[in-house]
Amino acid sequence: MTTAGQVQVAPMTVARNLTGADLRAALAAGWRDFMACPAYGLFFSAIFVMAGWYIWYILYTQSAVVWLIPTVAGFPLLAPFVAVGLYEVSRRREAGLPIGWGAVLGAVRGRGDEQLLMMGGLVFLGFTFWISIAHAVFAIFMAESGVGAESLEALRTPAGMAMLAVGSVIGALIALTFYAVTVISLPLLVDRDVDFLTAIIVSLATVRSNARVMVGWAVLIATVLFAGMLPLFLGLLAVLPWLGHATWHLYRRAVPREVEG
Repeated sequence: MTTAGQVQVAPMTVARNLTGADLRAALAAGWRDFMACPAYGLFFSAIFVMAGWYIWYILYTQSAVVWLIPTVAGFPLLAPFVAVGLYEVSRRREAGLPIGWGAVLGAVRGRGDEQLLMMGGLVFLGFTFWISIAHAVFAIFMAESGVGAESLEALRTPAGMAMLAVGSVIGALIALTFYAVTVISLPLLVDRDVDFLTAIIVSLATVRSNARVMVGWAVLIATVLFAGMLPLFLGLLAVLPWLGHATWHLYRRAVPREVEG
């Protein structure tokens, strides 16, 4: 049975009265989880950091430095899937279950029904779609300028600045869409035996029912992730686990078990 602060979605209910206090509580709980089990957070974030270094190296050696900006801008699209193992750590701490590498890495593989794998494929498609859009925007604005992609100086030209403006708007829309699809669905797939379409519906309903708070959470995530990427991606070693654990706790506030239908 739902109350005034909840809305029925699929086989469960979601909260529609999240506040800034819930975000603060999620951040505090996320930090506690990271500090209690730092090895797992550092492991998953190190993979993300090394992937960032590899992408930078490839673009630099291929004289395509300009592509570093759209690639870095789209990089956070992959962060929710990298955080799946962190959701399992938080789930086990909350339930008082033993935490071990086998259980945590097993969560990344999913429940054996390929639902989490399909969500991972969707996230990867989102990243590749963004890169394709970035290539198209570059071609539209820079093809006639005679400036190549080998130097960031290309971005200081009028065409380059126009490209950045348009690309930023398009990128923000794509990022917001995939955020709405994944912010609740991925922890939900780790926590419960549901199909990925149901998880997506619940995630979208949560964002729609708490638009102001959830958009604020998206802005906070984007801001903190970008700040973490600035010092050679090294800030992500702390930022990514913190936000990953915090997202789990926000999910638990948004879809509490005690009000399941």
